[in-house]
Amino acid sequence: MASDAAYSRPGAVLFACNFNRVRSPMAEALLRRAAHDRIYVDSCGLHLDPRAAEGVDPFVEAVMAELACDLAGHAPKTFDDLQDGSFDLVVSFTPEAQHRAVEMARGRSVEIEYWPIIDPTQAEGSREARLAAYRDVRDHLAARIARRFAVRPQAG
Repeated sequence: MASDAAYSRPGAVLFACNFNRVRSPMAEALLRRAAHDRIYVDSCGLHLDPRAAEGVDPFVEAVMAELACDLAGHAPKTFDDLQDGSFDLVVSFTPEAQHRAVEMARGRSVEIEYWPIIDPTQAEGSREARLAAYRDVRDHLAARIARRFAVRPQAG
């Protein structure tokens, strides 16, 4: 199997998870920051979480702020809310999002990748322990994005 860096760089990328409040907005912000305007980036989820009006998960907002990525304006959305379905690549983080991505890609020339990323909302313990779990996911995503898209991670 070829390494991540062997893939071509797509022009438009969609990151998908279940609720578009944790992993997919993190990945969207990280790729947008690293690629600037060289790649169109969006994210979505399968469903709207009852807390969707609150935007991203507060722990996501905190760990992304450490990198000077402001996600306060992120509004969670679903596949059905996307303005445009013309993506070269869809990266899903859950089996359910992977299934929906495959459905969306039928009849289109779209690459689909599944990145099984741990859900940090399942972390237990103190605030610091939970923040550490979110940082681990953020850092894992940043490294994977840097390899896959041949972009250099940005320091905070």
